Amino acid sequence: MDISSLIILSFALAADAFAVSLCKGFSVKELKLKHYLIVGLYFGGFQALMPAIGYTLGASFGSFVEKIDHWIAFILLGAIGSKMIQESFKNDSCKENSNLFDFKTMIALAIATSIDALAVGVSFAFLKVDLFIALLCIGVITFIMCILALKIGSKFGTYLKSKAEFLGGAILIFLAVKILFEHLS
Repeated sequence: MDISSLIILSFALAADAFAVSLCKGFSVKELKLKHYLIVGLYFGGFQALMPAIGYTLGASFGSFVEKIDHWIAFILLGAIGSKMIQESFKNDSCKENSNLFDFKTMIALAIATSIDALAVGVSFAFLKVDLFIALLCIGVITFIMCILALKIGSKFGTYLKSKAEFLGGAILIFLAVKILFEHLS
């Protein structure tokens, strides 16, 4: 996977966390530095951690599926992208607890928004990916996107939430097709 695809993938994976951060920004009366750090570190950290776990899982059975690895990456990325697009059409506004930044709330949100990154990590095991660069890129981009979303959410509300989820899903589907096409041609 080339660096441009990795950067695009990182933005797509950050879409869920971006959407949640928009809600958090919308629900907090006064944002402080600690809010930015909490959101950025939880979401960015888990978006980087989950692909590492997925990579480890994928590498452990990688030799068994080497001949179909591109199909696995295609299916995983396509399914995650489709799910994100489907969720973008749901008319759910920000949850009542969006203004909570405690450990229990943040850990649950960080895990929930990074499950797709776990599956992407499995596909990394089958692709030529520099894992350190991938994890760094995913974590940093998610961190920055969530900080921006928190600020945007405090100014504009949740208007962008569904658009971010839709765009993230569309990008993942595009990458899935690109990977499949590259391996079949």
